[in-house]
Amino acid sequence: MPRLTGPSTQAALERLQTLHPKGIDLTLGRTERVCAALGDPQKRLPPVVHVAGTNGKGSTIALLRAMAEAAGLRVHVYSSPHLVHFSERIRLAGTLIDDARLGDVIDRVESANAGQPLTFFEATTAAAFLAFSETPADLLLLETGLGGILDSTNVIEQPELTIITPIDYDHKALLGGDLTTIAKQKAGIIKQGVPVISARQPEEAEAVIVRQALKRQAPLHSAGQDFYAYAENGRLVFQDEDALFDLPLPSLQGAHQIDNAALAIKAARRLNLPTEAIDTGLRTAFWPARMQRLKAGPLYDALPAHSELWLDGGHNPHAARALRAHLDGLQARDPKPLHLICGLLNTKDAAEFFSAFAGLSPAISCVGFASDAVIPPETLAGVAQHKGFSASVALSPLAAIKGLDDIPQRVLICGSLYLAGEVLSLSPETWPQ
Repeated sequence: MPRLTGPSTQAALERLQTLHPKGIDLTLGRTERVCAALGDPQKRLPPVVHVAGTNGKGSTIALLRAMAEAAGLRVHVYSSPHLVHFSERIRLAGTLIDDARLGDVIDRVESANAGQPLTFFEATTAAAFLAFSETPADLLLLETGLGGILDSTNVIEQPELTIITPIDYDHKALLGGDLTTIAKQKAGIIKQGVPVISARQPEEAEAVIVRQALKRQAPLHSAGQDFYAYAENGRLVFQDEDALFDLPLPSLQGAHQIDNAALAIKAARRLNLPTEAIDTGLRTAFWPARMQRLKAGPLYDALPAHSELWLDGGHNPHAARALRAHLDGLQARDPKPLHLICGLLNTKDAAEFFSAFAGLSPAISCVGFASDAVIPPETLAGVAQHKGFSASVALSPLAAIKGLDDIPQRVLICGSLYLAGEVLSLSPETWPQ
């Protein structure tokens, strides 16, 4: 069972929140400054796989981590946001960072920063680099926080490999309102001569990635052109320029995970991981709150008999479409009354999110969660009703479940990683590890 952040470390994390008035302020200057004061730990890391994109970053990293660990490698991981406790963001050689080590690196970042402006993400990224640089490992899987070109993680000068997962609309106010502009931000992680693996992309995004790869003389491997993956007869078929593999389907649920698995497999091959490790990684990978089926905790216990409970933190239209595709498959195999319990941030396009479920006719319960930016449940229910859904307000996911008819149901809690984190935090049985 993971340990929750201790009071002294929690206090330090809260102090970091006060160092810069803007929660998100994209620039590399402050990160470079504090890293220099720490002795540039970002220059003393194991080989780095740098991952950017709109959706699928965490799942792709989870799959690749499982493959690398199956090959016997010690793997660092940096990801965000966390769901239940901050230590989920920093995995040192396979294990979540413990409270004492986390407190130590945060204290050292605070000291090196000397009270100067620094966003929370910049500070914690510097702390992660410090921890990674002082713990032996064979590989670092590094997820961008937002965008790419000005993301704090982009102080890495020469990664081993870069991966760009599917690009779609999200964070328009920060990254731009069209896919070309958004893609320019994401493609900013492409480095001179470093191989880049790209998912299938919208035409505008693909053009940007191709141009940037050519500019940086970075060998580009594009899904759908240079490598392919598809499900066939309950297996995953993967093919690239010089090999064809018959592999197990990924343990992560949803047809979209085939695409994420393709990126991970291609990356694993670039890293010279053995086929046996790729096979094992596909079967064993786990990533919480991504079409995760819950079978424990108070929400599961409150369900009508023979019901299903699913959890997903996807929060934009692209993620909603992936959820819809998975639900279509579940409903086709085993029809059940479908109920969505949904909460979103006010930075998200709620109307487009709900549009993905048109024709599926779920009942929708709208809930809030702990965030100043949450869409009020009454407002969210109004958006859903305007899109033609039967929607109501519930005080909490538990209240929504307790209000269900006493017949087998298929329930999906969705719309926000913050909401997903609150759900998982209800019971130690469901804490991420």
